Amino acid sequence: MSEAIISFKNVSKEYTLYKNDRERFRALFFKPKGAKINKALKNVTFDVHRGESIGIIGDNGAGKSTILKMITGVAFPSEGEVYVGGKVAALLELTAGFSTEMTGRENIYLKGYILGLKDAYIREIEERIIDFAQLGDYIDQPVRTYSSGMKMRLGFAINVNIDPDILVVDEALSVGDASFKRKCKDKINDIIASGTTVLYVSHNPESVIEICDRALYLRKGQLMFDGEVHEAFNMYKKVKEEEKAKKAAEKKKKDAEKKAAEEKKSAEKK
Repeated sequence: MSEAIISFKNVSKEYTLYKNDRERFRALFFKPKGAKINKALKNVTFDVHRGESIGIIGDNGAGKSTILKMITGVAFPSEGEVYVGGKVAALLELTAGFSTEMTGRENIYLKGYILGLKDAYIREIEERIIDFAQLGDYIDQPVRTYSSGMKMRLGFAINVNIDPDILVVDEALSVGDASFKRKCKDKINDIIASGTTVLYVSHNPESVIEICDRALYLRKGQLMFDGEVHEAFNMYKKVKEEEKAKKAAEKKKKDAEKKAAEEKKSAEKK
């Protein structure tokens, strides 16, 4: 097995939820009283090795986005250790870090500096990024003049052309028209085929099975399963069916209690 390029050791993450902006501001100076704590991750441990393609599955709120934010350096653990040993391309918040007053070309350099790239390397990939983004003369116009789609295309073009060691992909990503989406998918497949380490977030079994050889199943901040993709989805499906059956049983019980109460009330009136 190759070396671990990503490692999570007993990682937990807590977020403090405030009632309003006033309470959030007060917390800068005083210990918050009665604030709600959301445990986004609970003692999560796993390693990702170079060249692996890992699917991350689970319901909304399971902790998938929190893991991705830690890998990309946007968030940090409350407890435990996170190690990331390579250049990360994150196809998530594509326009994060852009300066709207700077041109598209200038933002290529800005994003490159944020990613830790040197001038010489940015110059090497600059035209490749511009060709991929298909922005024409707009590349030398301020980003504030771009549509949201144009900004996303530029962000995507930068991230997929930096030759990443790690590619983080959210299947909900939507960039441009059908032709450009096809181009994006082909580029992602090329990156995967080159042996880049991939983390792919999806609810779609077919796409995960196609891309990944291993899956992490998260539920309510806990890592429930780490292993073969089919087994991960079987467990996910089983848990969903059990939850559905439990809700149905609870509803049936409440309906029966309501009916019994109505019958009793009716009998008392008589």
